[in-house]
Amino acid sequence: MSPPASPPHHPAIEVRGIHKRFGDTLALSDLDLVVPTGTVCGLLGPNGAGKTTAVRILATLTRPDAGRAHVAGFDVVRHPDEVRRRIGFAGQHAAVEEGITGRENLRLIGRLHHLGARGARRRADELLERFGLLDAADRLVRAYSGGMRRRLDVIASLVVRPAVLFLDEPTTGLDPRSRNDIWTIVRELVSEGTTVLLTTQYLDEADRLADDIAVLDHGRLIAAGSPAELKAAIGTRVEVTLADADQLGAAAAVLAALTGGEPVRDEPERRIVAVSDPGRPVALPGLVRDLDAAGVQALDVALGHPSLDDVFLALTGRAASDGPAAGLGLAAAAVAP
Repeated sequence: MSPPASPPHHPAIEVRGIHKRFGDTLALSDLDLVVPTGTVCGLLGPNGAGKTTAVRILATLTRPDAGRAHVAGFDVVRHPDEVRRRIGFAGQHAAVEEGITGRENLRLIGRLHHLGARGARRRADELLERFGLLDAADRLVRAYSGGMRRRLDVIASLVVRPAVLFLDEPTTGLDPRSRNDIWTIVRELVSEGTTVLLTTQYLDEADRLADDIAVLDHGRLIAAGSPAELKAAIGTRVEVTLADADQLGAAAAVLAALTGGEPVRDEPERRIVAVSDPGRPVALPGLVRDLDAAGVQALDVALGHPSLDDVFLALTGRAASDGPAAGLGLAAAAVAP
């Protein structure tokens, strides 16, 4: 029996009550997720939260134990072939062949997708030129830099012009320039109507690219909304820089009492940061007065809106990763815009 036609108005991704277990490990529990067409959804969570499992189920690489999921209007279990015709996928590690050229990689993928020899050549040339790899197209991939290989891997996922693109930590380990190259590709695709589901441990990346964010922890969805909505829900960010690192303990006691949150210390920088409970607004004069009463000498005191890192830490109790974005646990790695 032929599959039903994709409905004219449907979310690009719709997940209802998905469960997945691997032995004694519950990878996903009652996951609900809706991603509108032509948007970027950032799927965030600590290591082991279930992000990659969710992506693999949506990309038809893993079957759920229970629940339903539709991608581009088709059920991922009942009509996996229809889903595969409409998606692109780039995993955590570049999957291109190192022993052939970049151009040959793209042509090979085109042939595997039944574009024909002429169609595969035309599509490969188009992608190489559009995304800045034409000069390196006829070099063996083993001679590419890490950033070039990652860019080629993402480009390879576009050979079939996907309606939905899954990017599983696409910029991990890349330098700032290469990360920005990937970001540019994502923005161009979304402007043309492609929907992107992005998993990342770089919270600045999610903040810049995502229209909506879903946060997973221990296989469960614990928060969802736009970056602005998630930030607005957790209170005020308080940051104090001290003259003497020996006063971090005293400053932590002041901030804990004032904010109701658990301060995070950065001893080399003599800096301490806390985020207030939403119902406990913090006033700068009161903060300065309390620090002075405790004998704490502050070089700088600042109040501001929380970052997405603050949101992540407040929701999960952990930094997003133990890599570059962890740092203080409240500030992501600096990346050029």
